[in-house]
Amino acid sequence: MTSEDGYLLDNRQHEAGRRFAALAELFDPWTLDHLDRLGPAAGWRCWEVGAGGLSVPTALAERVGPTGQVLATDVDTSWLTGPIPTPVEVRRHDVARDEPPAGGFDLVHARLVLVHLPDRAEALRRMAAAVRPGGWLVVEDADPALQPLACPHERGRAEELANRIRRGFRALLAQRGVDLAFGRSLPVLLRDARLRDVRAEGYFPLASPACRELEAATVRQLRERLVAGGLATDAEIDQHLTHLREEELDITTAPLVTCWGRRPA
Repeated sequence: MTSEDGYLLDNRQHEAGRRFAALAELFDPWTLDHLDRLGPAAGWRCWEVGAGGLSVPTALAERVGPTGQVLATDVDTSWLTGPIPTPVEVRRHDVARDEPPAGGFDLVHARLVLVHLPDRAEALRRMAAAVRPGGWLVVEDADPALQPLACPHERGRAEELANRIRRGFRALLAQRGVDLAFGRSLPVLLRDARLRDVRAEGYFPLASPACRELEAATVRQLRERLVAGGLATDAEIDQHLTHLREEELDITTAPLVTCWGRRPA
């Protein structure tokens, strides 16, 4: 998505690539562990919604094999380039406005997509409608209000600054209409979509180089907005970026809530 569409972090910016790489390092093992519990098996048809990059579509392609299909969609497909496995098809698609792709899917998955959309419930309805009987919908989204700190262990000035800048980031998200408590609502939303066997788990890493890389890329993308909004000064952002290059600063992410449900056969 682009910032004009309401998404605060414009995927056309150079830093988006760094964010996608950090997100993949942080969350792909968690995501794929949950997807592997449900399938996907040879011949499955999968829809990766708001794919961003190719890491999850490529992993799904390995699992469904040449007889399966992986449809990777996004409103901005500029990062869905490079060597693409044969079962993967890339298509521009807006899950909030466009009808679901035809044919039905054994697995529909979206990570960190719905929380940014104005009409989240409608987008989830469209995704659920695309699931075949017996198939699975897996939605993963953030819940910044559940754990709002960048540094839960605020032991000094570096951590205090990191938490203040994270509060500024959350304020910008709220101004864009992001529901900062969205993740916790996923089980109810999936049951409202008439899915069965609904379960959910939460995850957030407390210390990782990828956490610092994700934070740095996000802050660099939002620098002008943070300064213009009086949420941080240029000097404070420079200081924070310096701290992020040091291993002593333990940065975490907002909790990622993973929720899954099955369409009755």
